[in-house]
Amino acid sequence: QVQLVESGGGLVQAGGSLRLSCAASGRTFNFYAMGWFRQAPGKERELVSAIWSGSSTYVADSVKGRFTISRDNAKNTVYLQMNAVKPEDTAVYYCAVAESYRVRYYRTSSYDYWGQGTQVTVSS
Repeated sequence: QVQLVESGGGLVQAGGSLRLSCAASGRTFNFYAMGWFRQAPGKERELVSAIWSGSSTYVADSVKGRFTISRDNAKNTVYLQMNAVKPEDTAVYYCAVAESYRVRYYRTSSYDYWGQGTQVTVSS
C-alpha cells in the first residue's frame, strides 16, 4: 500500500508563489509516473503536471512557464513549484502516482494512488 500526503497549499496573492510537496510512504519510491492534478469547484479534475521515472515532464499549457514539477527520490517526495499564480489557479491540488506505463497519462484513471488534496486559493 502507498500513502501520499500533500502539503504546502494555502492562500496567496496573485503574482505570488507556493511550493506544494507530496510525500510518499509505504513502499519503495519507484513509481513510473507522478502527477499533480487540480480540481476547481464545478470543474473536472485536470492534469497540471507529471514527471516520469526517466525525469521527462509534462506541463499543461495553462501553467507552462509558471509551474515546475520535480522529484527527490531520496526523500520520496515530488514537488510542484508554482510561480506567478493567478486567481484561476485556485483549486484543490492532488498528488497521484502510477506504478506502470499508461499511455493516457492525462486521465485520472491512469493513476493508482491519490493523496487527500491540498487547497490553493489565489486572491486577486
